[in-house]
Amino acid sequence: MGESTPTPQDGYRLDWPEVRRDWPVWILLLGSFIAGLWAYPHLPERVPIHWDVQGRPDGWGSPFWAAFGVPLLNLGVYVLMLISPLIDPKRVNYARFAGFYRGLRWLIVAFMTAVYAAALAAGLGYSVDIALIVPLAVGLLWIYIGNSLGRVRFNYFVGIRTPWTLADETVWQRTHRLGGKLFVVTGLLTVGALPFSRAASFWFLLCGSLVTVIGTLVYSAVLYLRRPREEGGE
Repeated sequence: MGESTPTPQDGYRLDWPEVRRDWPVWILLLGSFIAGLWAYPHLPERVPIHWDVQGRPDGWGSPFWAAFGVPLLNLGVYVLMLISPLIDPKRVNYARFAGFYRGLRWLIVAFMTAVYAAALAAGLGYSVDIALIVPLAVGLLWIYIGNSLGRVRFNYFVGIRTPWTLADETVWQRTHRLGGKLFVVTGLLTVGALPFSRAASFWFLLCGSLVTVIGTLVYSAVLYLRRPREEGGE
């Protein structure tokens, strides 16, 4: 008997077929914990866990945190993404962007795993270009999100959630179309600047993300205030 695909009427379902589709995620999570167990005895007492724009360590942590902090956080984020739609009043809408939401789970886990692998390698004494890896990973994540953001339907956990997008579905849709374009532009500028200047790539990422946040916030408010008044309203 074949697996059934959730329909818009079914909404989000957390069952074995859905979890089984995430097998690449489980490989990454399990691999992270195995790597942490192997690396833990070999880590120094002070392990770099934060780097500046130029990729120089400027923050330090314990071997336990360096080995297991990110894997535990990664697992927690993944589990939260699995269960949060179950309590969403708009749970029915998740079936309309199930593919994007599954891909988002995969990419967030992959992103955190890549950063973790680079940080762990640096802690073990290997030469790692953190200033290249992090902006590249974030930029690619932004491009993926931006390309698919317009497909995200009204809900309370995923997407651009401002008071105005949550109050009007038309405002939600139009704001997400704009936000998707801003995410893609930010991601492309971030990745495109890397061969020329790591610092420029960082500033493109930071400024582009700020423009995206502030721009979608203001845009959604303006759209809401300009929306046609409801019939019977003053």
